[in-house]
Amino acid sequence: MTTRRRSQAERDEIPVEIGYALLSACFLGAVVFATIAGPAAVWHLPPSVEKFLLVGGAWVAGVLAVIRVVHVLWRHGRNS
Repeated sequence: MTTRRRSQAERDEIPVEIGYALLSACFLGAVVFATIAGPAAVWHLPPSVEKFLLVGGAWVAGVLAVIRVVHVLWRHGRNS
């Protein structure tokens, strides 16, 4: 941590980077969820398989979204 004052441009970068991290995480989560849970919506599968695909897709999408946010913000903090 430094003691120097940040410029206005540096302060403005922070919310933009947070927004980018959240937006890209939502997009990644949606794509991953659709990829994993998509077959449950397209084909007639047994209820247990459909539930497994939905829960598994939500879990994997959520974990990857969190990893994406951490990665983007960590990279931004390292480059600042």
